[in-house]
Amino acid sequence: MGTIKDYFLCDKCKNKHFIQIYNFSTQFRRVNFSDDLIYDEVIEEIYQCTHCHRIFSKHQIETRLKEITDKRLKSLGIPGK
Repeated sequence: MGTIKDYFLCDKCKNKHFIQIYNFSTQFRRVNFSDDLIYDEVIEEIYQCTHCHRIFSKHQIETRLKEITDKRLKSLGIPGK
């Protein structure tokens, strides 16, 4: 059997090319045992379609890729994981 390649496609324009965009922020919170603030650095990873500029989160892409994999396995008669 040869190689089968399925792509994540933009659901608006069906483009398969994306650029990665990062957002950098600091998140502050209090904890129960102290009055001090604790902070974390947060890096959000998002992807933008190069054609229509629609934004996708990493989670959205991973979910869709899982759906594509399951659909492909089902079409080949192989049970998914």
